[in-house]
Amino acid sequence: MKIGIFGGSFNPPHEMHKRIALELIENGYVDRVIYVPTGNKYNKKDLIDAKERLEMLKIMVQNNKNLVVSDYEFKNMLIYTYQTLDYFKSIYPNDEIRFVCGTDNLQEITTWKNYKYILDNYKILVIERDNDNVENIMKTLNSDNIIITSITTKKVSSTEIRSVLGKNEYSYDLDNKVMTYIKKRKLYC
Repeated sequence: MKIGIFGGSFNPPHEMHKRIALELIENGYVDRVIYVPTGNKYNKKDLIDAKERLEMLKIMVQNNKNLVVSDYEFKNMLIYTYQTLDYFKSIYPNDEIRFVCGTDNLQEITTWKNYKYILDNYKILVIERDNDNVENIMKTLNSDNIIITSITTKKVSSTEIRSVLGKNEYSYDLDNKVMTYIKKRKLYC
């Protein structure tokens, strides 16, 4: 089985996060996607509590057995991507672990802890974002483990979603049940 590890802050998780995972499955890149939201130690502005983000992800993926949510990064003080990938490889030793990331993340991968180890040991499924020049990124990394997917995305900004929610307005980029949860819990207000 091919398992995609989809990390991020998911602050909040939106429809494009779900669509990317489903398209990766539909197009045969992976058989299952595991969402791994970053823990509270991740230094990012306006990051709401990890438990709330975890719950919203669970709501978003409910009724889809091929989409799973993990709280692995909540249990430790600081986790690097290579450690997360190794953790899932230890749980699924007979499966192929693949890391899902956007071209924006791929451009920064050389700043990550043990990035060469990641490139040598794991396939990276790259989702093109905005107008990033994928060819230039590929030339600098020179790795056979990078797979540019054919997944199409539309630009969805979590920052803009939080701004809309902060005005107590409805965001059409969120799953209805996630939107209901946000309103009920008064998140992002």
